[in-house]
Amino acid sequence: MSFQRILITVDDSPVAAYAAGVGFELARSLAANAAVVHVVDRSDAFAPESGLPAAELMAHAEADGRRLLDETCARARLPSPPMEFMPVGKASTEIVKVAREWAADMIVIGSHGRGGVTRLLVGSVAEAVVRHAPCPVLVVRPVA
Repeated sequence: MSFQRILITVDDSPVAAYAAGVGFELARSLAANAAVVHVVDRSDAFAPESGLPAAELMAHAEADGRRLLDETCARARLPSPPMEFMPVGKASTEIVKVAREWAADMIVIGSHGRGGVTRLLVGSVAEAVVRHAPCPVLVVRPVA
């Protein structure tokens, strides 16, 4: 199998930043095209306690996502800039959808490495992506 299209997932966590670095290094070493995806979670726009309208919260979430994508891509140091995707929805579902539509050969995703009850309560985006991805998934764990 040839890995020529690498989809790198990002969020605002340190493990995602580390995983993006791993993904970019892999893309450089394989002379592959890279794309970066950040999913804006619609549920972030429903915080009645904030006193802000949902549309305003969503606009803030999208602006934060755009900033994250820009900062991540600026660190890529690739011959051509990575493509950027910022869908809105459930993270695992949207990552898999982008991977299918972009025809990714590999997905790189960070994982916090939570297990047991914690994983059951908060869920695992990485696990769901691994289960439903149309291609191999490289799960990057935090450096100890």
